[in-house]
Amino acid sequence: MQAVDDRNAFAQRLFEDLPGRYDRLAEWLSFGQNARWRRAMVDHIVPGSPRRVLDVASGTAGVALQLADRTSAHVVGLDLTRNMLKVGQRNLAQAHQVRRVQLVNARAEALPFPDASFDALTFTYLLRYVDDPQATLDELARVVRPGAPVASLEFMVPPSRFWRAMWWAYTRLVLPIAGLATGGPEWYRVGRFLGPSISGLYRRYPVARTVDAWRQAGFEDVGTRVMSLGGGLVMWGRRAGG
Repeated sequence: MQAVDDRNAFAQRLFEDLPGRYDRLAEWLSFGQNARWRRAMVDHIVPGSPRRVLDVASGTAGVALQLADRTSAHVVGLDLTRNMLKVGQRNLAQAHQVRRVQLVNARAEALPFPDASFDALTFTYLLRYVDDPQATLDELARVVRPGAPVASLEFMVPPSRFWRAMWWAYTRLVLPIAGLATGGPEWYRVGRFLGPSISGLYRRYPVARTVDAWRQAGFEDVGTRVMSLGGGLVMWGRRAGG
């Protein structure tokens, strides 16, 4: 089994007990916008008509299923947490997509695929859970062919002072208490972690630096779309050389 660094280990502990409720949690965190954000991300993959797509941080396979529904591609969904993938496998069975989507337990920092293996790639809520975002982006770039489209989704800290204050109160106060009331200690723990983790990423990697990191990894035509008053960020680009 591949070595797991401290941030990986924390992510595993954090989400190990949450898979059955994870999708609901994502909707709460995004004020019901998660599905809209995911669709906006996948919109940047569909026009390329890929044959083979990698979805990293696939979780319970929500994005992988959308990719299978909206393209004719074979989709590989990769995630660090085995329990998430177990729920994802059930979701695939319910959607009759077991043949089209394969789920793999592995780390984004050490993808178990040869160079240029995929025609497109997506990743969702990933960079907060890795020690070195630049090295992770480098690894993601390695496994897509030149010219392949890549898109991502991440939570964001609203740029407006007013909405940032509302977001801060929600993530630091409301979310942990609501999590405890509805899901118990596991959700309380996640609720306390997520707001500070989002803020921490954007202190280290504000949008401009993240765009630079994509370019350094070998992506070009990098674009961004701030969504829902700054609560979400969709990014896209393509592997250079195509």
